[in-house]
Amino acid sequence: MHAMSLSAQPAGLAALLAPPAAVPERASPPLIRVKEFDFFYGPKQALFGIDLELKEKVVTAFIGPSGCGKSTLLRCFNRMNDLIDGVRMSGSIKVGDLELNDPGVDVVGVRKRLGMVFQKSNPFPKTVFENVVYGLRILGEGNRSRLEQACEASLRGAALWDEVKDRLHESALSLSGGQMQRLCIARALAVEPEVVLMDEPCSALDPIATAKIEELIFALKERLTIVIVTHNMQQAARVSDETGFFMLGKLVEFGRTDQIFTRPREKMTEEYITGRFG
Repeated sequence: MHAMSLSAQPAGLAALLAPPAAVPERASPPLIRVKEFDFFYGPKQALFGIDLELKEKVVTAFIGPSGCGKSTLLRCFNRMNDLIDGVRMSGSIKVGDLELNDPGVDVVGVRKRLGMVFQKSNPFPKTVFENVVYGLRILGEGNRSRLEQACEASLRGAALWDEVKDRLHESALSLSGGQMQRLCIARALAVEPEVVLMDEPCSALDPIATAKIEELIFALKERLTIVIVTHNMQQAARVSDETGFFMLGKLVEFGRTDQIFTRPREKMTEEYITGRFG
């Protein structure tokens, strides 16, 4: 794999090509634990025996070819697959001490703890302000002052406040593509999640907008756990601390990002990283 020259990168992107910061050693247990997890779309099995532990305040990337199961697993973390008819699963996914798939689990509460940012930015046809506070309104918050404070804090957290502070009552659909994606991140941040799940968040963005999202990921991991699915291996190498490589519904290899990309243990990982397939 040949990285592009630093001089060819847009402003701000060169710094992102530096090796990610070392993953801190933690005595505490992992935040997300997946054990012997199988998942089916009707008769078709999409995930096979996944065992995985994700650390708190660490960026984890899931890589692999299309259809390998990485987005399916990501959507299992906040029960998004519940919206699909005929799915079933076995095994365990825990966030802290909460077993996500226990009957009676509050799915709204799960999605508050684990926010989701999708491949295609999906702002609602509402104002910028109403997009950001949408989740808070759903949770019953009606105090205007608190909503305004949360809106500003979330937009600042998404590095968007300075660009939209005078446009809060304009349609969110008037923003650029990169701004809309950061608005969706702000919307996820507004309900104060523990985890932000990102499913190909930059695939529809230009390099400059992508760089802003990657810079934002670096800033957010100071206080949040981030899991990102990406087809872009350079992006995974730039932003993540740990990486999981998936193939045909199986987790082939998981480890520190520098190890995965420079000293993979599995031949299949090496072949994917070096571009022999995928």
